[in-house]
Amino acid sequence: MTHTAHLWLYLVFLFGIIALPGMDMAYVLGNTLTGGQRRGLAALAGIVVGGVGHTVLALLGVGAVIHAAPGLFNAMLLAGAAYLAWIGWSLMQSASPLALGAPARSTSPAAAFARGVAVCLMNPKAYLFMLAVFPQFLRPEYGPIAVQATVLGAMTAAVQTAVYSAVVLAASGARDWLAGSGRSQVVLARGVGLLLIGGAAWSAWSAWRG
Repeated sequence: MTHTAHLWLYLVFLFGIIALPGMDMAYVLGNTLTGGQRRGLAALAGIVVGGVGHTVLALLGVGAVIHAAPGLFNAMLLAGAAYLAWIGWSLMQSASPLALGAPARSTSPAAAFARGVAVCLMNPKAYLFMLAVFPQFLRPEYGPIAVQATVLGAMTAAVQTAVYSAVVLAASGARDWLAGSGRSQVVLARGVGLLLIGGAAWSAWSAWRG
């Protein structure tokens, strides 16, 4: 396989992982619905920086350490599952996603950015990707590992930006309509809440099996 084909394959895996609804997408969506496009973009930027952090951690071999001590990874999965379930439950109990207290309406873009970094860094799906997929695309025959990791990290940031920008634009466009449709808000809140609780259950099951 040529290096170009190798990178295209990584791009396909990457898009599939990022496009699946999860903690990062829910965080960007929630901030856009509650705070508008500006705060949604700030949350997006935080998620992207967190993704860069995952790349750095993978390059430093933290993934190998977690793999050698699965108890640490399982604890992280359980913590992430609990956080995801809490967000989902909050949505299920809310009459409107525009009235959610987390993230609060008063949250500044700077705070949304900082929390976005934290949400991404504690996302179990990201660690699973870095443990199971990312190392497979670091090949000695394609040059220095650090350079390869930088390229893959840049691709990750680009795909995150593209996918979550679409989420911000869609949520921003729907925000005004949702504000005037109480029933639609309830349906959306419960649907997203169920999705996140399902993701939390999957993460907890993965930790228990591990």
